[in-house]
Amino acid sequence: MNDARPNRPAGAYASILAGAALWGIIGLWNRGLMAGGLTPTDIVVVRNLGGMALLAVLFALRDRSVFRVERRHLKYFFGTGVISVVLFTICYFTCQQLCSLAVASILLYTAPSFVVLLSAVLWRELITGRKLLALGLTLLGCALVCGVFGGGLTVTLPGIALGLGAGFFYAMYSIFGRYALDAGYSSLTVTVWTFLFAGPASLLLLRPGRLAAALAAPKTALLAVGLVTVSTVLPYLLYTRGLARVEAGRAAIMASLEPVVASLAGVLVFHEPMGAATILGIACVLAGVYILR
Repeated sequence: MNDARPNRPAGAYASILAGAALWGIIGLWNRGLMAGGLTPTDIVVVRNLGGMALLAVLFALRDRSVFRVERRHLKYFFGTGVISVVLFTICYFTCQQLCSLAVASILLYTAPSFVVLLSAVLWRELITGRKLLALGLTLLGCALVCGVFGGGLTVTLPGIALGLGAGFFYAMYSIFGRYALDAGYSSLTVTVWTFLFAGPASLLLLRPGRLAAALAAPKTALLAVGLVTVSTVLPYLLYTRGLARVEAGRAAIMASLEPVVASLAGVLVFHEPMGAATILGIACVLAGVYILR
């Protein structure tokens, strides 16, 4: 069940960065979906249920072996699907309601710090000077890109707690995913079972009438398909594939490319302004990723 290990990690790095880039363009789909009447929680339901349906159908036709797991290992997929995917989203969207979006974003990107610390405890991954420098650069870069230093921010203690919770639960995908991979499961199996847990758990957020009405519009339905395929299923497959070959802490830091791509997508597609702080932030994140090559 293990993925084949390449001779060099370049392919794994490329998978992680590609996954982060596809997560980064999620705003291209989300803006259209919200304009079509979906709320952020509706989008979570679409992502997770849609991801589950797509992966289940795809692998039922292509490779049913991914559905075979040992009962004692289901806890790992509960971790990636419910504890990570669902809980981080609930915390993140609630934080956005209590704090400024920039504050919520930078608190979410504390996730690599959690992964580095937990990986050092659980698997004795070394916390090297290079890794700390990369972590510091990417965190600073994310703060600059998200506009944390722009002033006029709303911050509340419950919001900070929820934002840190979002970062922690986001980090749990790398932790539980590593356990599942070490148990001998392929990256495909980990991704499929993540959504087999995340999809049903998302039903707690389901508002069927509102969702059905919004998705009845062909344009909105196509955007939902794009969200599920391009910015949900593919990036999780790519990131998990890279995680199978790269230290969890290193993978999480490299995934900080996500806000950089989100910022560039906003400039190129929605013609959002790009100030000096954003450019400096992008440079910091790219420098951090480069250090880990």
